[in-house]
Amino acid sequence: METITNSNGIPMALHSLPLLEADFEGEKETYTNAEWKERVEKWKTRQGKRGLVPKLSDGGNDQGEEDDYLMAEARQPLWRKVPVASSLINPYRIVIVLRLIILGFFFHFRILTPAYDAFPLWLISVICEIWFGFSWILDQFPKWFPINRETYLDRLSLRFEREGEPNGLSPVDVFVSSVDPLKEPPIITANTVLSILSVDYPVEKISCYVSDDGASMLLFDTLSETAEFARRWVPFCKEYSIEPRAPEFYFSEKIDYLKDKVQPTFVKDRRAMKREYEEFKVRINALVAKAQKKPEEGWVMQDGTPWPGNLTRDHPGMIQVYLGSEGALDVEGKELPRLVYVSREKRPGYQHHKKAGAMNAMVRVSAVLTNAPFMLNLDCDHYINNSKAVREAMCFLMDPQLGKKLCYVQFPQRFDGIDRHDRYANRNVVFFDINMRGLDGIQGPVYVGTGCVFNRQALYGYDPPVSEKRPKMTCDCWPSWCCCCCGGSKKSKSKKKGVKSLLGLGGHYNKNKKKSMGKTYSKKSSGPVFDLEEIEEGLEGYDELEKSSLMSQKNFEKRFGQSPVFITSTLMENGGLPEGTNSTALIKEAIHVISCGYEEKTEWGKEAIEIFLSRHCPLWYGYGGKLKWLQRLAYLNTIVYPFTSIPLLFYCTLPAVCLLTGKFIIPTLNNLASIWFLALFLSIIVTAVLELRWSRVSIQDLWRNEQFWVIGGVSAHLFAVFQGLLKVLAGVDTNFTVTAKAADDAEFGELYLFKWTTLLIPPTTLIILNMVGVVAGVSDAINNGYGSWGPLFGKLFFAFWVIVHLYPFLKGLMGRQNRTPTIVVLWSILLASIFSLVWVRIDPFLPKQTGPILKQCGVEC
Repeated sequence: METITNSNGIPMALHSLPLLEADFEGEKETYTNAEWKERVEKWKTRQGKRGLVPKLSDGGNDQGEEDDYLMAEARQPLWRKVPVASSLINPYRIVIVLRLIILGFFFHFRILTPAYDAFPLWLISVICEIWFGFSWILDQFPKWFPINRETYLDRLSLRFEREGEPNGLSPVDVFVSSVDPLKEPPIITANTVLSILSVDYPVEKISCYVSDDGASMLLFDTLSETAEFARRWVPFCKEYSIEPRAPEFYFSEKIDYLKDKVQPTFVKDRRAMKREYEEFKVRINALVAKAQKKPEEGWVMQDGTPWPGNLTRDHPGMIQVYLGSEGALDVEGKELPRLVYVSREKRPGYQHHKKAGAMNAMVRVSAVLTNAPFMLNLDCDHYINNSKAVREAMCFLMDPQLGKKLCYVQFPQRFDGIDRHDRYANRNVVFFDINMRGLDGIQGPVYVGTGCVFNRQALYGYDPPVSEKRPKMTCDCWPSWCCCCCGGSKKSKSKKKGVKSLLGLGGHYNKNKKKSMGKTYSKKSSGPVFDLEEIEEGLEGYDELEKSSLMSQKNFEKRFGQSPVFITSTLMENGGLPEGTNSTALIKEAIHVISCGYEEKTEWGKEAIEIFLSRHCPLWYGYGGKLKWLQRLAYLNTIVYPFTSIPLLFYCTLPAVCLLTGKFIIPTLNNLASIWFLALFLSIIVTAVLELRWSRVSIQDLWRNEQFWVIGGVSAHLFAVFQGLLKVLAGVDTNFTVTAKAADDAEFGELYLFKWTTLLIPPTTLIILNMVGVVAGVSDAINNGYGSWGPLFGKLFFAFWVIVHLYPFLKGLMGRQNRTPTIVVLWSILLASIFSLVWVRIDPFLPKQTGPILKQCGVEC
């Protein structure tokens, strides 16, 4: 089970600049509490001498001084950047440079010293090694400035949650995506929703939207049960500060749950809550059992009406609000966060773009119903493991200096339910704790598809506001006329807010009418409920000239579609709903914006696929902007990463070929060449060791990551490359919808099984080939005597390198024989056998005789 949480309280953000108040001079970015209190006392003493504040009294405990201290603390930065210690990162950088130099000498030797007796093998190996070196450079240099981040939640509360004043924290809309509850267990989705509803955040500022892209009545009923259980679970979590706040994982933890819980009623309440959760699970499991047998006439709701989603690919849009300001309260009579079920309209003949299209729909429907300025998206099997995670994201996004300029905050993922040795590298520790921390030190991490808090305005494509530069600090030791050269204040003209092209999540739609099964389907959607002129008065912060320019209905409808409420919401920088709207009308408008034809003839959701072969490739896209070169290399690495599968496949085949033919890709080494080989291996080892030191990743995690770099490269990544090339070069789209075995279309079910089993054939074939090669090589050495063992060791090392990296795959294949498709084993053995026999029969390295066959003359000649 996957989780979303923070890593030691360190979310990842896009920028990292120190923030300091002008009244508090100093060079350090942050201070301990003792240091900070000392600085505050010095500052108040100086201010007292100037007559600005009363001098300190002997007691120093009066309310005024305490308020001054709290106000000073609230003006401090909400987060700070914590670079990796120079004693850890500088040796790592030195070794990277040395390894780059050694790599240059290594390639110099490999290119100028060909193996003439095995020239084709040598040529292939050199090409593969050059690509690996290039890939290593792309992967290594973005790790040049790894950092950590710390947040100050107390300062966030002091700044935005002052006693006696309205809560100033920004609202957040949380999106949960689901497709098929029979594949994605509803109890897991319910736990995800419960962890969202019970986060440590003002309830009126949290809204949870669950997208059901399968129009399942099972998920609809599950959310109804979840909303009822949340009325008890949410107040229980907040009263006793429960962590984590997903009940399945809280009750399954092997910890002392009485630790730090001094309330006398806690044990009694916990036992009662556990019993209620077990009853809740029984009800959910009953719904699942019921859903596995669909009636012939389709599902019927409790009021006797047919379920609108009985036809999963032909149904209207559906929205249901379970909790919120107008919904059920908790058992204590307090308000709960809003919980909304959303299933967008689907019609035959329309391209719905799977999860990307569902995310588009949730962005629009949330903008109409709540319009929070920030959005957090999660998968249905991701729960929030830290109840303060939203607050930590707000430390970045609500920062008074840089918050408006941040696009998103990406949280790392942590995983539950994984075996202790993590044989299949499911935790992905290396990516989150090494690669992402390195990217965070440049310009920010990449978006990984989940666990990300977005600035809604940035997602719409609006430019960040242009803020005036703050005057540089001056000191009292220079005369006033020196301020001009020390950075005196200069007035700058503020620029109007501009509009960029839309940064949608989905794809474009066909503009023609859709035809399917002999029927013609025209656009089915309700008309917009509001006129644009009716809601202009809801805009704030724009003068009349700006309104007339920004509210050009034609231009905005082309970009955002024909929904005045949605268009207006995009212009509200701080979120909120336009004035003069009511809940009933907003629900109708929300149904309108999730209609399947809403995006037609708009710029909403422009599609960018196959980025490497498009104009969006980082090699040539965005020059003149603010993208740094290291970040450009990082983006390029994520794009070319799958292409490494092609040289990797060839490179993993070479050991078997060398063992079967008796040839090798490396000629006899002299002393100098041996030094370069030894230096290269040592630099690889030292780089890994130093990387483990600054990242604190275990050597086991690093090794598992290395193994699955090979396994994924010769299976999933390989097929992804061919799929992309087929689509770009031949126009053949091999995408398919993943369906359950019990789906209506049995043909697609067979296609699903075939495609997934096909992925297993290349790694299985490689394992068999290299094992056959090892047996053949050892047999040949035994037959040829002692002198042939020396050259054999290099080939055996090469083959064992492949086998050891593929060992987890082999173990999984052999350990689950009843679940391994027979066709995979048969195809792999057949391909390996044919390859071996053909190679032995047609050996390209044996000299070919072109003249007449001459026989040795005997005695009778």
